[in-house]
Amino acid sequence: LDAGGLGNAFLNSLAVTIPSTVIPITIAAFAAYAFSWMEFKGRYVLFVIVVGLLVVPIQMTLIPLLRLFANGATFGRLIVFPDLDLNGTFLGVWLAHAGFGLPLAIYLLRSYIGALPSSIIESAKIDGADHFTIFWRLIVPLSVPALAAFAIFQFLWVWNDLLVAYVFLGGTRETMVLPIALAGLVGGHGETWHLLTAAALISMILPLVVFFSLQKYF
Repeated sequence: LDAGGLGNAFLNSLAVTIPSTVIPITIAAFAAYAFSWMEFKGRYVLFVIVVGLLVVPIQMTLIPLLRLFANGATFGRLIVFPDLDLNGTFLGVWLAHAGFGLPLAIYLLRSYIGALPSSIIESAKIDGADHFTIFWRLIVPLSVPALAAFAIFQFLWVWNDLLVAYVFLGGTRETMVLPIALAGLVGGHGETWHLLTAAALISMILPLVVFFSLQKYF
């Protein structure tokens, strides 16, 4: 693997990691607010189901997700998930990482948002604010520490992930991410460890920047 291939893998890792971090944080923030401050039927049951998903191993879902992305899903004549041929695409790996990250994100943000003072929410409602205004103007600014903390978790996990990226993107030169490229630098007999350590140092730069930028919220 030459420098050009390593640079392409670095860009692929960025293309995978940034959306895979932003998507679950965005969805989880809305869901956490709904579970915390909106009254609807089955709220507690749904939250228990979300928490229960934390115990589902990633390895257990890989084959069902591959089939879903490759062939879609139908229930009788009803199309549950369309056949979008997502295998080998960035969208497929974004959806996979978002799905794996959402249970933890919702759980963490629900615990934080639910602990915010209810008097603030009630005052906003008295002033005529709707749910979206309360969420955007009050909840999001007050929840920056929790959002930043999960962003660190998710970014580091996705950036260092090899299994999900290899399963859904493959290991070709055009689609490989940094962990796959680093694994290829070891060599057949582990003789190129000096190349591996140099490339690993380069791969650590961006996670360190993210961590030190957000550590005051952690």
